[in-house]
Amino acid sequence: MPDTAQQVPLQTTEKLPRVFYRLALGDALSTYGSQLDLVALSLFAYEAAGNALGTAGYLILRLTGGFAGGLVSGRLVARVDRRRLMTGCALAQAVALVVVALAPASARIPVLYPLALVFGGAAAVCAVALRTSIPEMVGAERRARANSLMASCRSAAMVLGFASAGVVVAWAGFRAALLIDASSFVVFAAVVLRLPLRTRAEPAEQAAEQAAGAAATGTTADTEADKAADGGKAKRFGSRWQALVVLRAAPVVGAMAAIRLLDAFGSAAHNISLPVFANQHDPGNPAALLGMFWATWAVGNLGAQQLVSRLMLRRGIEPGERAFALGTCLMSGCFILVFTGLPTPLFLLVAIGAGLGDGFTEISYTTRIQALTDERRGQAFGLLASAENVGMGTGMLLSGSLLALLSPLTVVGVSHAVPIVLALGFLVLVGRARKR
Repeated sequence: MPDTAQQVPLQTTEKLPRVFYRLALGDALSTYGSQLDLVALSLFAYEAAGNALGTAGYLILRLTGGFAGGLVSGRLVARVDRRRLMTGCALAQAVALVVVALAPASARIPVLYPLALVFGGAAAVCAVALRTSIPEMVGAERRARANSLMASCRSAAMVLGFASAGVVVAWAGFRAALLIDASSFVVFAAVVLRLPLRTRAEPAEQAAEQAAGAAATGTTADTEADKAADGGKAKRFGSRWQALVVLRAAPVVGAMAAIRLLDAFGSAAHNISLPVFANQHDPGNPAALLGMFWATWAVGNLGAQQLVSRLMLRRGIEPGERAFALGTCLMSGCFILVFTGLPTPLFLLVAIGAGLGDGFTEISYTTRIQALTDERRGQAFGLLASAENVGMGTGMLLSGSLLALLSPLTVVGVSHAVPIVLALGFLVLVGRARKR
């Protein structure tokens, strides 16, 4: 299963640039804003429409925007200055939030639905630009450490965003909550704009990356010519053909994208099923059960960062394809066990396992994709972003319908069993490829 990844020796004793910590905090702040506005705008859409279809319509449009953003992001990060791209996407979300907050009651739905596409698309493009730029910001040998830091800050911000959203909306109202969200994106844009780190490889370095990738995978001059021809076809036929070119050049990326798509489907299933499960098992206080689960999940997610930085990187071990597959199995398996009605101690232990697998998978797949050349990296992340949005959108629609007929355990069990099977098959293929 060869691809164009270049093998970069780890230098785990080197620390990340200090300014990169500012970026991690800024990204965490914008992540907090994203989770806050996701909850606030979902409730906002429900109240404006007067029924659950209002929320469903908003979420579907937001995911549609994310899918479209993933498709075009590969071309954008290749052609547009990535610093300006991230800044522009953050400011676009801030402006959209202000417009929704100031819209009169009669115009809320007409304003909110088109802007849902902006929220989803801008978030996807910004995420792809950031992930593509990290190896150039910190050096390819330190990208795993950087991804670990970013994942930890982001997961903590997600939990804070979900936990505080209800309180902020209840105390301050929708308008104030949306303006708080907008300010978080403005701060992130300011941090990125002033960041003294490069975001793109120099032309000479790109040529060296391509040569290293060819040498590492045994690519011949003829196949390099084929890739050049493929690049010309990509320019003529657009982003859809570019995705096919990426899959041809790096089949591992295609396999990971398929697993991430079905993993996102499973994530949609457990996110929709958790409130139902909580009401069934603790009808007196379902919010407490949900809060306990997500707080414990966050502990496991943060633990993944410590596991990677302290146990793996210090020993010169970089998380890659095997780590990605094992993390997927751990995460999906634990999410299935969550719905089996375990005693509280075991329930918390399984929640930690789910967070650990989730964080480990995020770090390993991001680090693995960043091993591609600068040219391929943005296209691959765009492909993955689209796959995740498709999986999340279809998962929400199908899981919501199935919960009317089946138990949460059945819905989540089937949804998460499929990525486990695929991940195990991927693990076998990777092992055979390495032996060859």
